Amino acid sequence: MTLTLEGVSKVVNGQVHIHATDLTLQKGTMNVLLGPTLAGKTSLMRLMAGLDEPTAGRILWDGTDVTGMRVQDRKVAMVYQQFINYPSMSVYENIASPLHLQRRPKDEIDRRVRETAELMQLAPMLERKPLELSGGQQQRCALARALVKDAGLVLLDEPLANLDYKLREELRAEIPRIFEAAGSIFVYATTEPEEALLLGGSTATLWEGRITQFGPTPEVYRTPRDATTARVFSDPPMNFLRVTKQGGRLMFGDGQSTQALGPLADLAEGVYVAGFRPNHLELDRPARDVLEFTAQLSVTEITGSETFVHLDHHGERWVGLVHGVRDLDLGANLQVYLDPAHVYVFAESGTLVAPAAYAQAA
Repeated sequence: MTLTLEGVSKVVNGQVHIHATDLTLQKGTMNVLLGPTLAGKTSLMRLMAGLDEPTAGRILWDGTDVTGMRVQDRKVAMVYQQFINYPSMSVYENIASPLHLQRRPKDEIDRRVRETAELMQLAPMLERKPLELSGGQQQRCALARALVKDAGLVLLDEPLANLDYKLREELRAEIPRIFEAAGSIFVYATTEPEEALLLGGSTATLWEGRITQFGPTPEVYRTPRDATTARVFSDPPMNFLRVTKQGGRLMFGDGQSTQALGPLADLAEGVYVAGFRPNHLELDRPARDVLEFTAQLSVTEITGSETFVHLDHHGERWVGLVHGVRDLDLGANLQVYLDPAHVYVFAESGTLVAPAAYAQAA
């Protein structure tokens, strides 16, 4: 069982929402669509579901062209950010409602509802009304109604965005277990790189209607093929600065340099763009050899156990994520440190030319 997009694009009133896209998803896989708001995640899911028709290209289900097929005639289920349950119906009746529409036999409906409720840990609550449930239980009810259809394709459009932190964490941990038991193709849209990493499976990074990379989630995270993918798969986005390869060294701003080791040693001399994630920037000098920069502090954000520091490095905007609560003076010049092993090197065009050493070792 496969879902294949061949050259699928979507243009609305002359504006390209989805550029020509080729993508194949396999049965029993978790596939994350990761990108910022308006990157095209929902538009792509609507094309997969059959809610919208592509402007060009074909959508194939197990090799059969379903491009013009109505969504009602496809084995598709979709759960939205704004989860919907029927408040006057019990949890049992909510889950059973798609099967009644399919005119399934009564004994089959009962069996499938109870099996799905057990999977979703809702079995003790079948006689309750949705408003008698917690927010996480209500979202599980909506998920159960999608799963009970025995859909080959389950689309989850930021389904946890409106839940509080504790409920999000609870369901994030459960969803991989649920999809493994269901065996469908799952497609999960999110704006959060951390959520993609927690869910695992494969990730497609989206930027302005284009899939920039698709592959196993850890691989896309550790080895982004270009600066755009690296920016998408980092929260806050990856920091960048220009770097020059000269002889056997990489020359950074502030007169910093480091020996070009490993793949960096084979780089041709010239100008490149170095990138590093916020969590790799340090305020305390470590014992190991590091790059040192001077940057001006513009904003701090304390999250509790960590602090985001927003920096101005000669006009470049950097963000660092450091441990602990830091009492820092706004406008002060800070010394910040970076392990060269955490530096990615991109061509000026944005293409990755050398992954970080830590990523190669992972």
